[in-house]
Amino acid sequence: MKLLTRLFGFDPQKHSVRTEILAGLTSFLTMAYILAVNPDIFSHLASQGMDNGAVFTATCIAAVIGTLIMALYAKKPFGLAPGMGANAFFVFTICLMMGYSWRFALTAVFIEGIVLMILTATKVRTLIAHSIPDSLKKAFGAGIGLFIAFVGLQNAGLIVNSESSLVTIGEITSPGVLVAITGLIVIAVLMALNVKGASLIGIVAATLIGIPLGVTHMDGFISTPPSVAPTFLQFEWDKIFTVDMFVVVCSFLFIDVFSTTGTLIGISTKAGMIDKDGRVEDLNKMFVADSVGTTASSILGTSSTIAFVESASGVLQGGKTGLTAFTTAICFALALFFAPAFLSIPSQATAPALIVVGLMMITSIKEIDFDDLTEGFPAFVSIVMMPLAYSISDGILLGIISYVAVNALCGRFKKISPAMWVLAGLAVLKYIFL
Repeated sequence: MKLLTRLFGFDPQKHSVRTEILAGLTSFLTMAYILAVNPDIFSHLASQGMDNGAVFTATCIAAVIGTLIMALYAKKPFGLAPGMGANAFFVFTICLMMGYSWRFALTAVFIEGIVLMILTATKVRTLIAHSIPDSLKKAFGAGIGLFIAFVGLQNAGLIVNSESSLVTIGEITSPGVLVAITGLIVIAVLMALNVKGASLIGIVAATLIGIPLGVTHMDGFISTPPSVAPTFLQFEWDKIFTVDMFVVVCSFLFIDVFSTTGTLIGISTKAGMIDKDGRVEDLNKMFVADSVGTTASSILGTSSTIAFVESASGVLQGGKTGLTAFTTAICFALALFFAPAFLSIPSQATAPALIVVGLMMITSIKEIDFDDLTEGFPAFVSIVMMPLAYSISDGILLGIISYVAVNALCGRFKKISPAMWVLAGLAVLKYIFL
């Protein structure tokens, strides 16, 4: 136990090894979709020579590096991996729309990682995080909860695209939706009965039920990890002093800084991992994990690494220490060799865990004073924009702009910290120029 305490901040009086490991497994299973989705997104660059297998390996290793730093240095339970949003921006905007090579984009990610390290070392990122009002912190948690639930509903097939109304309900009787509904019921019942590991049990149950329904497909069990050589250290330095490189790096920074900040603050606040002043404990140490992870991602050959909102599933299962993150990191390392087995878990099986996490996180909304519109209106803007704009970072930025604008126009200047003025100004410039 002394070793666990030294390595992961584990306290045998407060924490359970079984709970921490189950939480880590749950986080991994809800994050594992990135191992299939990330290579799929980057497959659009295959014609430009970006190797799909190398992206899979890079995704695994980047997740291991970032999550291990979170476990051993920050001693916190969050999982990290190359994030959604940044990967789409990398592929569809930088490469396919702007016409730059994937090597140019990897160079931008590398520069971003260095900038993140500097901002973290100087504690500027922590200053930004601590300057955010409590009402917005709680709104971030609730908004992330809605965002996660929306992702889960989409993965389940319960919510689908609609040309007329953008979204609509899916086909309830389809096999995939039935698998998701079954898993959701299992998790809800087990949680109501206070069964530990409810989300993990529900994921496994849904995966097994998906076999006879044709949703779960086993395509092998063990495979040799693809080589990362085709994307390793593939930088392009001749365009680093261009306006486009500056714009791309700044865009990556906005996506990653506010996504990770919102995720860590929102989940930590909901899980009670804050000090008596309402500040997230060891936040700067957690920022080290994603800044180093992002730099590693660029070296390996994929988009930037962020704290995953899906890791909230493990935190809300009871994971409180670095042992949870360590378990998640080990799972990502094993995924290199057991990719077919891990990736056989369909998104419909992990979707129920995301939906339930959304339920647990949105409860922070009741702690926001909506009677005071200088607090309630910005919180509302942040909450609704995360799922509706499908962007955690946009929800955060619009919430910050709203908070400063409403309070300033109401003459409540004392409520606005200098850092909030700067953040709001930068957010406005982001929407004007980026």
